[in-house]
Amino acid sequence: MERRNFLGSLVAGSAATLAAAGEAGAASKPAAQPASDRAYMAGLLQRMTEPVLSAMARGELVRKFELEVSPTWDGRDKRVSYFECFARLIAGAAPWLALPDDGTPEGATRKRLLDMARQSYVNSVDPASPDRLMWEGPGQVLVDSAYYTNALMRAPEALWEPLDATTKRRIVDHIKSLRRIEPPYINWMLFAAMNEAWLMSIGEAYDPMRMNVAIRKVNEWYVGDGWIKDGETFHFDYYGSYVMHPMLCEILEVLEQHKGSFWNGKPDEMRALAFKRMQRFSEHLERFVSPEGTFPMFGRSLTYRTAAFQPLALLALRKQLPAKLPEGQVRSAMRAVHERIFSAPSNFTRSGFLTIGFVGAQPELGDWYSNNGSMYITSASFLPLGLPATDSYWTAAAQDWTQKKAFAGARFPKDYHVDY
Repeated sequence: MERRNFLGSLVAGSAATLAAAGEAGAASKPAAQPASDRAYMAGLLQRMTEPVLSAMARGELVRKFELEVSPTWDGRDKRVSYFECFARLIAGAAPWLALPDDGTPEGATRKRLLDMARQSYVNSVDPASPDRLMWEGPGQVLVDSAYYTNALMRAPEALWEPLDATTKRRIVDHIKSLRRIEPPYINWMLFAAMNEAWLMSIGEAYDPMRMNVAIRKVNEWYVGDGWIKDGETFHFDYYGSYVMHPMLCEILEVLEQHKGSFWNGKPDEMRALAFKRMQRFSEHLERFVSPEGTFPMFGRSLTYRTAAFQPLALLALRKQLPAKLPEGQVRSAMRAVHERIFSAPSNFTRSGFLTIGFVGAQPELGDWYSNNGSMYITSASFLPLGLPATDSYWTAAAQDWTQKKAFAGARFPKDYHVDY
């Protein structure tokens, strides 16, 4: 089905749902209707995904991508932007694309985009492709290789297994070649560890040191109540969402599943504790959402937009949301956040690519490392789309989130620190 037809069907479905709600004579308008929530989120993710994957599958991303860099750009090779764009996008979209074709318009769109994603992986390592990624580039390549492999780890049967043997060998060789990059003692250690975890997951030789040291350092940096430092200094920002919590948990999952070596450690207990801490952090994130769907903007990389909510999205996908946060409540809060951010038309260029900004095009908010390829990490907040439309996350009754309850004078739970 053509993109315009799919989006049209989503809008029509949402309108029909809302009309039915009105005819039912509800006393008050619900926070969001379950059907329209999925339609809205799927339509928005398609809007982000289609221009990138359709171009890269044809080997035309470099030619068509409307490259934008921050006014304070540090001068590194701008070609890293294409790597960032594809890797960050596919990491968030992978679970959605991996769902089977269910005979719906959304399913047909997923199938088409999945074919494009596979071809994009082929082109990303094909020496003859104009869209071969810059594997020999600067240290930034290590960062985005982790999102590249994270996607393969999140959807192995859909993205990795169907690839041809030559492409697989090229990918493995390129990932191993990045061991030449020594990560600084900050969140970058998890990027190196993610690559090794992926290699472990497919039965390739991996470097346990690059995994184990990263795990130990992140645990050392835990400061309490769900918050993790990024290195030796605490930064009040969303890097716990962008990197620390999700990557640590997913690396530990692989370590436990494949019985990887970890000196004097118990991966199963470490994994359980890491998820428990991410759940606590997610309770804070949910409370950040205002009654209007806004959330506080502070710290580095604000232009990553809704990626601030990746932990909530990942926990929803894994069916591991905290007991305090019902699925219908989280879904409603996430819908509200996305609407507030993406209601600004200038979030996208005329060709459909993301711009640098928080709400709309705001290039001045870019950091010295920011380009509009970096912005595609926002796809991490769409992970619940990896659950089928029949899942309780999508069908549960919509509920007001914590701040909406609080400022309406309704009952809401108090909050206290934890000691784990």
